[in-house]
Parts: sequence; structure tokens; C-alpha cells
Amino acid sequence: MMNEPLVVIVRAIITFFTILIYTRIIGKQQLGNLTMFDYINGITIGSIAATMATDISSTVLVHWLALTIFILLTLAFQIVDIKNRYLSKVIDSEPVVVMQNGKILESNLSKARITKAQLMMQLRGKNIFDPTEIEVALLEPNGTFSILPKSDYQAVKRKDLRLPMTPAKLTTEIIVDGIILEQNLKQRGKTREWLDLQLKARGIEDLKEVSYVAILPNDTLYVDKFEDHVGKENNISDYEGPY
Repeated sequence: MMNEPLVVIVRAIITFFTILIYTRIIGKQQLGNLTMFDYINGITIGSIAATMATDISSTVLVHWLALTIFILLTLAFQIVDIKNRYLSKVIDSEPVVVMQNGKILESNLSKARITKAQLMMQLRGKNIFDPTEIEVALLEPNGTFSILPKSDYQAVKRKDLRLPMTPAKLTTEIIVDGIILEQNLKQRGKTREWLDLQLKARGIEDLKEVSYVAILPNDTLYVDKFEDHVGKENNISDYEGPY
């Protein structure tokens, strides 16, 4: 009985690193893109791992074997998804058209087991309060809705207005907590001398004053100091107490 805590500790360590390795093998997958099968499969794998760590009534090998089989089957299904389009649709299903030209397709909605109230809630979540604005509404395999508005209600783009186009860029952080990220600075074609001049122009002589600095997509500099003089801070809390 005295050895039980030690056994649990060892099993927990084995389980932790097993899950770490297996999740790296499975690869990256956004939670929002999980199908119902992926979700249930993930819960099952987690349940097996938890039992593997704490159930000392059976050997760790039994649970490790079950966990490994689930991981191998998951990998096999991922390969099938990539290699075979038909089987991929069988496994993950495919999008269902639930609205077209502003009309609800009741038969498809029924097959997807979605109520009209749920459909309208999803439309409101997309900032669409008028169903007649919709050209096509799709229910995706992961349960989310994709909406294509009619042409009259689509947002205007720069090319529609024939405005001059500039290459899209990302915001690049170059100082974090007083430390310069030299590689990021070079990626944006800037030098240390350029950075020093920019900081001095803002009255900053010591990097220790700086919390965060980034080059914005328009090549201007965003600077945030540790000491922020913002005046009276906004308070959106409705009660006094700990966070």
C-alpha cells in the first residue's frame, strides 16, 4: 500500500511523455476543425491515458497497448483522408447546403438534424439578421456554418474601387521585454542603427524602458513602454473583488 503513490507517479510520468510523443506524431489540428468523430476519438484517447496513469489494478502495458492502437488507427485514418477522396467523405462527411437564394432547404436541414431556431442563431452569429441576404449557407463537417452573402451584400474590396495595391505584410515584433530580436529585425530589412534612431525619436534611451516594440504592416513602429501613462484606466468590472 505504501508503494501506491510511487507507482502512480511513475505511471503518470510514462503516460505524460507517451501522450506528448503521440500528439506530436498525430500532428497539428485546430480544435475548431474537429469533426464529431475526431472529438469523441480524442476524449477516448484521453480517457485511456487517464486510466493508464491511475489504474494500478492492471499493468501499464495493457493500457499503453490500447492507447497505441488508437493512435495507429487515427494515423491510418489521416492517411486515408489524404489518399482517398471517397473514403475521406465517408469518414468525415461533407458540407450540406442548408440555404440557397435566401430559402431554407428543409429536407437538408432535417438530414443534418438542425432546427430552424439553431440555423437562425448561427446566422445571427455571422451578423446576418435578414435571411434574404444569403446566397448559400453551408453546414460544414465540423458543425460550423459558412455563409456566402448575395453580391449586393458582400463587402467592397480594394480592387473593386481600383485603389493602389500594396503587398500584404505581418506585424513583426522586434523587442520583447527589453530584448532585441535581431532575426526579426533583419527579416524586415531594418538595422540596429535604424531602431536606435526610432527609439531616440520617442525619447527612449534605455532598452529596459521598453516592454514591446513591433514593426507594423505599414512599416511604422509600435512602441509600448513598461510605464504607461494612460491617465485614468477604464474599469469594466461591475464588482469589487479579486479577478
